Amino acid sequence: MFSSSYYALVAGFREFTLDAETKGFNINEILAEVKEALSASDMKVVELLYAYYDCENLIARYNASSAHNPLGLLSAEEIEEELQRPSRIIAPLAKVVRAYAAPDSEDAEDLDLSQPFAKSLMTAYYKVCEGSKSRLLREWSQCDRAIRNIIAATVARSQDIAIDTVVVGEGSVVESLLRSSAADFGLRAELPYVEALVSAVSDERNFIEKERKIDNIRWAELSELSTFDYFDLNAVIAYLAKMNMVARWASLDKKVGREMFDRLVAELDGKEMINKL
Repeated sequence: MFSSSYYALVAGFREFTLDAETKGFNINEILAEVKEALSASDMKVVELLYAYYDCENLIARYNASSAHNPLGLLSAEEIEEELQRPSRIIAPLAKVVRAYAAPDSEDAEDLDLSQPFAKSLMTAYYKVCEGSKSRLLREWSQCDRAIRNIIAATVARSQDIAIDTVVVGEGSVVESLLRSSAADFGLRAELPYVEALVSAVSDERNFIEKERKIDNIRWAELSELSTFDYFDLNAVIAYLAKMNMVARWASLDKKVGREMFDRLVAELDGKEMINKL
């Protein structure tokens, strides 16, 4: 039996549409609606999902890049402030920021500062996700990390870069990436999508098509993970994770963004789901 605590919210997701110019789709408006409906504790889970983009922005600014992903919770100015004196980001991330800013500090005692800042920060982020109360966020963050690690390892292998310098975290997937010389890193049995992912990264020369194939894999995995989630927090997290992909594609290609959004609406048709109850 599933939770119906966010029945009205999830059923209402189908009302959002995109026209040819992506009018009617605004991720900030969607998040505002979600925030209004969710309890404070459940909203913390949503914020953790979006903290990934704050990590991206912290890493970019740390490396002196002006790139800024608007999906992050913090503005570019706030990101700059966090690198100087972290106060808004969650504690494990703040600890990493402080440690790299002051290598002799107490915060640095149990961190390997020989590792790139990006690797340490993302390791901390995924570690926090492992303890989330949302089963979907726990499983999706694990899947997301695996996909990103496979992409990084595939690129590293092609450029003769040590794989251990680019993968994040620990576990069986990371061990396979570090040890296996097989084309699929010996992960076919554990991760059925690995061959398609490696092929997309290695063989596809068109950047847009490469990204499209990778996001199609992400989308399929999210759908699989949320198969039995209907009107609960997990359904909200799965929807938002897909919406983040839609937002990205809408900014790259309006037609592609609309197609992905329409696909999401079809999958989450509240009326169809209600009829099945």
